[in-house]
Amino acid sequence: MDGDLLPIGQFARLSRLSVKQLRHYDELGLLVPAYVDADSGYRYYRRGQARQALSIGLLRTLDVPLPVIAEVLSGTAGALDGVRAGLEAELERRRRTLATLERVMADGLPVAPVRVVTEPARPVAMARESAAGPADVARATSAAIARLMRARPEAGPPELIGLFPVELGDAFEVRVALVAGRDGPAGPWERAGLDLAVLPGGAFACATHVGPYDQISFTAHAVLAWCAERGHPLSGPIREVYVSDPATTEPDRLVTHLMTPLEDLP
Repeated sequence: MDGDLLPIGQFARLSRLSVKQLRHYDELGLLVPAYVDADSGYRYYRRGQARQALSIGLLRTLDVPLPVIAEVLSGTAGALDGVRAGLEAELERRRRTLATLERVMADGLPVAPVRVVTEPARPVAMARESAAGPADVARATSAAIARLMRARPEAGPPELIGLFPVELGDAFEVRVALVAGRDGPAGPWERAGLDLAVLPGGAFACATHVGPYDQISFTAHAVLAWCAERGHPLSGPIREVYVSDPATTEPDRLVTHLMTPLEDLP
């Protein structure tokens, strides 16, 4: 060994990392000691490795995952692009949460009027998308709608219905149905990998939401609370019937009917 080598404890203090962290980074191949004693297993680092160690610590304070840090240290171009996109998405989610909280503070908890409606069974084409948690619902819904619209053979305003589970966990399936003609050709839908099905009819608890899609949880809350107070099982799925075209309607004027099926009580 030469005089430039530092034992792990001293190097940890120099680099503002813990001994445990240094051992973990060694196991990952992220920051390998300059020398390891064959008999004792003690790790030693050179002073010149402090810059790399401090860089790792800095990037960790920015919530950069360790695999991405490895790419940054190796000089991979664009290594931080995905992290930046993720932080922007989280910031946007936080803004939506803040807007929702401000609405509750201003107007109180939602009390949208709920009515009982009867819906007929409808033949539909169905698109399915996986959502990685509640924050991913908008993306998954938009992707499903885009698939339906690309495959849709007829013109005119579409009748679109979103179908969502009552409980939104870490991962779940989003479905969007497009009301299709009962006697229409099946070919375009099948070629696009879409399902043809019949959306069940029956009695539904329904409330109308007017406003942006990212505040639709207010109206969903009112419908679910109404059902719970009357003892109706929350079997789902929750339906969002999109009345307005978001391409031509201001967000504050979007009209969406929220529905959940009502089961006959014993």
